[in-house]
Amino acid sequence: MRIYFIPIFCNLPSISLYQPLCFYHFSMNIFSFLIMFMFLINLAFNDSISDEVNLGPCLPGNCSDGLIISYPFWIQGMQESTCGLPGFNITCDHKKPILKLSGDDYVVKDIVYANKSIWLAKVEALDDQNNCPLPMHNFSIEGSPFKYGPETDDLYFFLNCSRPYRSVTFSVDCASNATHYAFADFHPEVVEHNNYSLASCLPPVKAPVLTDSLKILLNMTYREILKKGFVLQWDGNSDKCSSCQKRGNRLNWRLKVGIAFGAAILGAAAMCMIVHFCQHMHKTHKTASLMGAKDIFTNSTAAEVENAETGIYYGVYVFNYDELKEATNKFDASNALGDGGFSTVYKGKLKDGRVVAIKRLYENNYKRVEQFMNEIEILTRLHHQNLVTLYGCTSYRCQELLLVYEYISNGTVGDHLHGEQARPGSLSWTTRLDIAIETASALTYLHAIDVIHRDVKTNNILLDEYFRVKVADFGLSRLFPSNATHVSTAPQGTPGYVDPEYQQCYHLTDRSDVYSFGVVLFELISSKPAVDITRDRSEITLANMAISKIQKNVLDELVDPCLEYQSDLKVKAMITEVAELAYRCLQGSEMRPSMAEILEDLQRIRSNESGSITKADDVLDIPISTDFILLRNEAFASPESGFARNKSWKANASV
Repeated sequence: MRIYFIPIFCNLPSISLYQPLCFYHFSMNIFSFLIMFMFLINLAFNDSISDEVNLGPCLPGNCSDGLIISYPFWIQGMQESTCGLPGFNITCDHKKPILKLSGDDYVVKDIVYANKSIWLAKVEALDDQNNCPLPMHNFSIEGSPFKYGPETDDLYFFLNCSRPYRSVTFSVDCASNATHYAFADFHPEVVEHNNYSLASCLPPVKAPVLTDSLKILLNMTYREILKKGFVLQWDGNSDKCSSCQKRGNRLNWRLKVGIAFGAAILGAAAMCMIVHFCQHMHKTHKTASLMGAKDIFTNSTAAEVENAETGIYYGVYVFNYDELKEATNKFDASNALGDGGFSTVYKGKLKDGRVVAIKRLYENNYKRVEQFMNEIEILTRLHHQNLVTLYGCTSYRCQELLLVYEYISNGTVGDHLHGEQARPGSLSWTTRLDIAIETASALTYLHAIDVIHRDVKTNNILLDEYFRVKVADFGLSRLFPSNATHVSTAPQGTPGYVDPEYQQCYHLTDRSDVYSFGVVLFELISSKPAVDITRDRSEITLANMAISKIQKNVLDELVDPCLEYQSDLKVKAMITEVAELAYRCLQGSEMRPSMAEILEDLQRIRSNESGSITKADDVLDIPISTDFILLRNEAFASPESGFARNKSWKANASV
């Protein structure tokens, strides 16, 4: 069948002279094209059906709710199982699409085939007659073809508790009474961190929820959150497409061609009317555009305010997760500053122009919440020019735990001594002594307010563009009771810096930081790393190497040749005294000086830099106690084995 049509278009330059005629012809053409358009669609459909007689059962379907259900999903009872994949079967219940997962029924609210996502909500949560839609067992996607979407996380329900929980995130009033309590939270670790025993409740039950907008979420009830549902994704790499699905694709292609062809014809005809009104509406359109731009600006600003989290947590600003994600270009690897035991740090730029360091704690790590809360709690107490500043964090309820610090631009002391930024002679002795003094000042301040850093090392000493010190990374720090002599805790820290008494006896004191600082002093003197397994067995740890060199009276073999130890008498005198001080830091804890005493000695050494060597033949006046000899023999007899015991610890947990 052939169809001929003659489109009668207006002479566009003279449209104003022939408007009535143009409009008449346009109307007639529209009518003709509509008839032809319907014919083309019918022709494409009939031809496809005649070619594929058995296609019908695998056509996209729905449950009368308008949601299109197609491959890999299939409607059980209406289509054959070959129309989709195992685990993607949907049933129609009261004209609603239902997907069964983890033993429960979930209403399919939407399916986005482009990014392979499905939006679900539990049937009980959508039932307005159900006053207490509690999850009765843990949700699991194990054995299913689905995985959590990027904005989906587990909400834990704590039911039948024997005592109330003060820091409730979501109250579950319907399950509470005079003697039993219930609540919901995203992190069981946080609940335990707040000194609440989970043993007082039934085992927690988890349910997936959307966490895309935390501020909105925190203003919702748990019922509203469950009603909102969650998003799962499926793997799109399957090659199990059935022949029925392929036929369906061919049909869809033909329909699309027919529709596109008809739409193109209609579009051409519509050009006449568009041009006709173009000049007439020009002035009005210009005014409307200006007003529209104003509206867009206003709405955008309102949206920003609406999505910004302006709460305060532990006295610090709570950032919006999306803002920090944008600041780091979605945590692009090129913005990574360092990788630690529990986190990765990224460089980012906030909307207000501040350049920051954003610490992203690893997911699926029980320790991350403890580290996160501990670091915030410690840093909010600190105000010192040589300690890094914490700008804020995300909410601890957020699925991503992020800490935001001031950005320190010049790397770490470790980088400059024996890392990527190490250059012979780039750090003079005067600069190194200043670094030692400023670090000692920061640690003295910490100990004065009963804080033990517990991870003092050159990779945690940051430098700004003027080589001023900023001590960082308080994830392992501990608040030390003022009336206690020590705290019993499992050793944590970095191999080569950990106090051997702490490692052996589990006794943490402020002198544990002193030991670590002694290692830092020897790094400043030698430019050697604290641990190097390529060195001789007895010198794998720098502490062992330094002790050996000093006891053999060959300090010159330890000192970095770039420091002019042999040629500058003033430098030689200062290095000798600092080495003596560092040696004392490595003795038994009772023999070690306090950080305040160390700071005083370092300041004296710097102020006395014009003096001369007072020890004949460079012999260090170092008393070696029997206790220290015994400790050394026990703790350092096999440094390699000591390192092997601790090699699982992460060595670079910088801010």
